[in-house]
Amino acid sequence: FQISRHNQDIVYFASQSVYRSMDKGETWQKISGDLTRNTKQENVPYSTLSTVEESPKKFGLIYAGSDDGLVNVSKDGGNSWQKIGDFPGFWVSMVQPSSFSESRVYLSLNAYREDDFRALLYSSDDFGKTWKKIGEDLPLEPINVIREDHTNENLLYVGTDNGLYISLDRGKTFMSANNATLPNVAVHDLKVHHRDNELIVATDGRSIYIADVKKLQKLTPENLAKNLIVFDVESINFKENWGKSYNNFTEIEKQNFPIEFYTKNAELSRVEQSLGFF
Repeated sequence: FQISRHNQDIVYFASQSVYRSMDKGETWQKISGDLTRNTKQENVPYSTLSTVEESPKKFGLIYAGSDDGLVNVSKDGGNSWQKIGDFPGFWVSMVQPSSFSESRVYLSLNAYREDDFRALLYSSDDFGKTWKKIGEDLPLEPINVIREDHTNENLLYVGTDNGLYISLDRGKTFMSANNATLPNVAVHDLKVHHRDNELIVATDGRSIYIADVKKLQKLTPENLAKNLIVFDVESINFKENWGKSYNNFTEIEKQNFPIEFYTKNAELSRVEQSLGFF
């Protein structure tokens, strides 16, 4: 199921075909034929559409990917469809239209069911006519989901069978976001909350993680070119008892407020921290 980015009453649903409801699911209209190979092979794959997404830039620009390796696009609300990807033996795990360019779209494939554990990630700037492989430095971990940040077009989030990865350069390079809080676990879906600018991570462990990505969103190419970025500090209410003790037997009340920063110079980072500036 997908709710339209342009009208909350419009809902898309997929089986082997795409259906659309204009009235919150009360009635449905079939807007495509069979967009799969229609060669049922028990349950893996079963000729089913595994991903359907509508472009945030244009109403009626819809992408659909199947569990048997086909990718199709409609530019006219489902009146006509065009095949833009044919990947035999692969599961189309995600098609992600861009929020910044109408013709840009991202694609992830998953083939672990065929004992192929490569991270297969692609981008296109011509509605899927041609595909360019990205994420070349990702490890051998099948990809389940790719999402584009809604405020920074260079910021991509990828969920694999072993964790979460982030790119600041539209997929040229990735870094792991796994840590003590987020373990090495299969990430099956990602959403960026547009109001709160938080990344919601859904895992195979039936858990939900939420991360504040406001500072990541500010790591644009312009800011990354700077020697130092100091992020905004939250407002703090002053208290008169700071630096004082209640009596001779209690510790002086101290307050620590972190000032978060980014620097591309590792030596500069060490010097600033040793001086106590940050």
